Amino acid sequence: MSSVAEKLARKSNRRPPAKQVRLRLVYIDFWSAVKLSFLVAVCFAVISIVVTFLIHTVLNSTGIFEQVNSLVQDVAGSSGDLTSVLSLGNVMGFAVVAALLNLVVTTALGAILAVLYNLSVKITGGLLVGFTNN
Repeated sequence: MSSVAEKLARKSNRRPPAKQVRLRLVYIDFWSAVKLSFLVAVCFAVISIVVTFLIHTVLNSTGIFEQVNSLVQDVAGSSGDLTSVLSLGNVMGFAVVAALLNLVVTTALGAILAVLYNLSVKITGGLLVGFTNN
C-alpha cells in the first residue's frame, strides 16, 4: 500500500507540460537589418585583417617568401623581386582595402535581403517559428 506522502512525492517529480507557441515572422525592420549586417561585417573585417597579419608573419618567419623569391628569380630571371611586392605594408594595405570593400558589400547585402524578405512575406505569409517554455 502506498501512503498519501508517496503519492504527493510522485506528483511533485512530474514536470508540467511545456507550453508551445507558434509565431509567424512577417516583417524585418530595414534599419535593424542594416545595423546588424554592419556589425557582422566589422567583425569579419577585423578577423580578416588579423588573420592576414598572422599568416604573413608565419610565412615570413619560416622563410617561405625567400624560397618562392629564389624560385621566381630562377624562372623569370633576376628582374623579378617578390619580396618587395609581398612586404608587410603591401599585404596589410591590401587586406585593409579588401576588408573595407567587404564591409560595404556585406552591409548592402543585409539591407537587400531584408527588403527581399519583406516583399516575399506578402506572397508566402512569412516564416512559422515555434517556441517552447521549458
